[in-house]
Amino acid sequence: MTTFVLVHGAWHGPWAWEKVTPFLHRAGAHTLVPNLRDGDVGLREHVEDVVTALGTAQDDVVLVGHSYAGLVVREAADLRPDRVAHIVLVDGWAGPDGSGMFTLAPDAFVQTVRSWADGAQVPAPPPAAFGITDPDEAERLLPRLRHQPLRTFTDTTRLAGAVDRIPGTAVHCRPQSFPFDRFGKALGYRTLGLDGPHNVMVTHPEPLARLLLDIAGDFENKKPAP
Repeated sequence: MTTFVLVHGAWHGPWAWEKVTPFLHRAGAHTLVPNLRDGDVGLREHVEDVVTALGTAQDDVVLVGHSYAGLVVREAADLRPDRVAHIVLVDGWAGPDGSGMFTLAPDAFVQTVRSWADGAQVPAPPPAAFGITDPDEAERLLPRLRHQPLRTFTDTTRLAGAVDRIPGTAVHCRPQSFPFDRFGKALGYRTLGLDGPHNVMVTHPEPLARLLLDIAGDFENKKPAP
């Protein structure tokens, strides 16, 4: 049995996966959806949130990180490689040890986010920034977006190397907003394209769920017989 640990990106919450989890459950999979803390926290605290979730999983774990959470899940997997069978990045920011949002993103993105910051917090951009163009969906999403701690963007990862021994897949949404396929390839991950905007879990939950199940099936088939 597979457990998907689904980690939301910046400005979001566990609700980001609420349209995906029913499809995974119908296929017999388990899901854990940690809530990354807000307030005066940074990348370390978010990694702790995911490590805590990993400690409660009973099955093989597919650890999935969307966007900013690509950094979070890789550091969490580096700390608990015994708990993670496969890593999946969905339009995920990721890189080697010492990577962070502000080291990976282009200067224009960094300057824009810094200009939005209200002290230690960064207010959320409008839904259109995540590719949400349907007015009804945007209206539903807007009040659920929350401030993001600035330190989660300025902190960088601390990786000891264990994560590099865990196989991974980088899913990049098409058309691309940032070079997420290149981030995955640089880590040695298989890269797969999926039609949809950055918030593909909101707009195209069933195709994403099918892809996650296919990825889990691939590594299950490669496990040695007991």
